[in-house]
Amino acid sequence: MVGVSEVVRSAGSRRWWALAAVVLAVLAVGMDLTVLSVALPTLSGVLKASETDLQWFSSGYALVLAAAMLPAGLLGDRFGRKKLMLWSLGLFALGSLACGESRTAAEFLAARVLLGFGGAGVVVMAISALAVLFSEEERPKAVGVWAAANMVAFPIGPILGGWLLSHYWWGWVFLMNVPVALIGLVAAAALVPESRAWQRPGFDLAGIALSSGGLVGLTYGFVAAGEYGWGSARALAAIAAGVCLVVGFFAWERRLTSRPGGQPLVDLSLFRSRSFTWGVLLFTVLTLALVGLLFTLPQYFQGVMGTNAERSGIRLLPIVGGLLFGLAPASLLAKRIGAKFTVALGFAVLAAGLALGATTAVASGEAFSALWLSIAGAGTGLTMATAASAAVAELDQERAGVGSAVLQALKNTGAPLGSAVLGSALLAAYVARLHLGGLPPSAATTVRQGVFQGAAIAHQLDSPALLAQVQNAFVHGMDAALLVSVAFAAAGCILALVFLPVGRRSTRAEREETAGERSAA
Repeated sequence: MVGVSEVVRSAGSRRWWALAAVVLAVLAVGMDLTVLSVALPTLSGVLKASETDLQWFSSGYALVLAAAMLPAGLLGDRFGRKKLMLWSLGLFALGSLACGESRTAAEFLAARVLLGFGGAGVVVMAISALAVLFSEEERPKAVGVWAAANMVAFPIGPILGGWLLSHYWWGWVFLMNVPVALIGLVAAAALVPESRAWQRPGFDLAGIALSSGGLVGLTYGFVAAGEYGWGSARALAAIAAGVCLVVGFFAWERRLTSRPGGQPLVDLSLFRSRSFTWGVLLFTVLTLALVGLLFTLPQYFQGVMGTNAERSGIRLLPIVGGLLFGLAPASLLAKRIGAKFTVALGFAVLAAGLALGATTAVASGEAFSALWLSIAGAGTGLTMATAASAAVAELDQERAGVGSAVLQALKNTGAPLGSAVLGSALLAAYVARLHLGGLPPSAATTVRQGVFQGAAIAHQLDSPALLAQVQNAFVHGMDAALLVSVAFAAAGCILALVFLPVGRRSTRAEREETAGERSAA
């Protein structure tokens, strides 16, 4: 059987151009996620969408993404990863076109579901391409470029989306993804080599149903917990159902693995590797820590500093600069001191930046935000590239698709969990700082919902004192949420030091070397 090393050699220098095609695909998906948040107020008016509709515009996409991750990995391993990426990019372009042309909330929601299927294939195949195209030595650099594309999408989406909404027809904020996706499709078709598992995996229908149902249950439960609180029966029932299905999935996969001729959806031997297991888990912990930053800052910039969505995106650029600063030495550090200490150092720097951010006051200003965002970005760059590289180091050509899907599935489930936890912390601290005794009950209830609602009531009542109270309360809540993020980052640092293996060659590299020696013999 041909090893991945031969695929890498055959790709030659084209693999770096192929990486550029992958980055374009990832950028298209990433920008869509951030653009939606900017466009929601406009969609409420033009599509006559209710609050429930607006929630489902984002939640529906997240649920489809969760359900489609592992099946996408299986399809790529079975039929060809390049082929699936091209189909997914085409589907994503079609979904973006449908979003821009929607005339009702139902049409827009259907388009978002289409985007979810396309997005799942793109993000999973992007990681699998890195696993197949690049050697273990080159992979940290490649993963760093992929990580930069993910992070650049966060400020670029609001900047472009806000500018388009301010000057042009609202549909362009979705239609702008069409040329990006099509350029990525053409580039991937020309530059990315085809790869698939040599032994085609079977269709583990029970595994697909259990994994998809479990991930959907967990994702919906975490989203519902963020909206209705952790005591919500809806949230608790969905989370409990998701946990049961995930446990059932692993039990079924273990049974299928032990059966002669069984073809499980996920090769459980992957989890025997500490590098893969803890690389994936630490990448998820990083997602939990970052959500605090990405969840609170746009609200701070717009609700407290008074910027619009476009300028809010510009104020997020320091984290991208910090990210690039952290990515640059990540590969060299991993070689010198090992992945364990590089990831731990990244988490420590991220925790320091977040802790500094947790001292923010209403009068702190833009320079202070830029300072701690840069520090947090540098820590993110060190951690993201190294943790992801530790995980994908174990993915050979047989398991690149489903293994990448496991990484992305946990990451995408961690995002709504982090939003729910940090949103609860922010809201609790915000409400605790409010003193609304002189307001009518209905106005007080509205103020307690959040900074934007509180600011709207303050403007209606022409009350600078209430506005100042709302802004101070929100900053207090933001600081509390960032302290929770500090705890996530500190936990990541400790877990990396305890569980990530000390600088050694990956099990995958050892397998390939052994296979090469046998072939030579």
